[in-house]
Amino acid sequence: MSGRSRFLGVLALSAATVLAVLATPSAAAQKQTKPTIVLVHGAFADASSWNGVIPLLQAQGYPVVAVPNELRSVKGDAAEVAAVLKNISGPIVLVGHSYGGSVISNAAEGNPNVKALVYVAAFAPEVGESAAALSAKFPGSTLGPALAKPVALPGGGNDLFIDQAKFRDQFAADVPAEQAALMAAGQRPITEAALNEASANAAWKNIPSWFVYGSADKNIPAQAQAFMAQRAGSKETVVVDGASHVVMISHPDQVAKLIQNAAATATE
Repeated sequence: MSGRSRFLGVLALSAATVLAVLATPSAAAQKQTKPTIVLVHGAFADASSWNGVIPLLQAQGYPVVAVPNELRSVKGDAAEVAAVLKNISGPIVLVGHSYGGSVISNAAEGNPNVKALVYVAAFAPEVGESAAALSAKFPGSTLGPALAKPVALPGGGNDLFIDQAKFRDQFAADVPAEQAALMAAGQRPITEAALNEASANAAWKNIPSWFVYGSADKNIPAQAQAFMAQRAGSKETVVVDGASHVVMISHPDQVAKLIQNAAATATE
């Protein structure tokens, strides 16, 4: 074979190789993209309350974002979470704990990427309902007597904390004492106004929802949570026997499993 023939043969082979590479999807493209899990904490807590759940989700390949929740007002807190959601491409599973449920019920409104809502010991308010009203709808909440003296805010209104001496029994009875003491010391306050603010939206009416809560929750009575789950047409409701209000801390495996079940339905 002449040098020219060999050159033309190599050129043809190279061209065929390039075309084959271009025609074959990359490994990243072939791999199905999983939805992003966005976690929103509630009152008297922070994003670290999801520390037990996050690695379980990440181990299954889910991108996870635990966003800060300012706990100032439903409208304002929801707007901040909504801004984060707008920067996430692809499907989203939005998860809220406690007051964070009120936040996600508003933040998800109008965002077509939010495919599932997961309420973890959380409020799922109807339009016009507040967290405080829902908590008082059924007997069982002992949060009021467990609160410390309100802290007056410079601009008016009050910040609310749980009395540290009562924190574990009220909020985290099934969490080790040492861990509960750290949570009590680092708790973030919520404004009294936020707990009494009426919800402007009820995203669970248009987006499928999942619920998980503990039977021994002293912040939001289990009966109230069962009512909200049924009203929302929950796709799956998990009641963890004996679990406290921070079920995601004491039973992260069960919470992570429910989130994964919701994520399995979240497609483009």
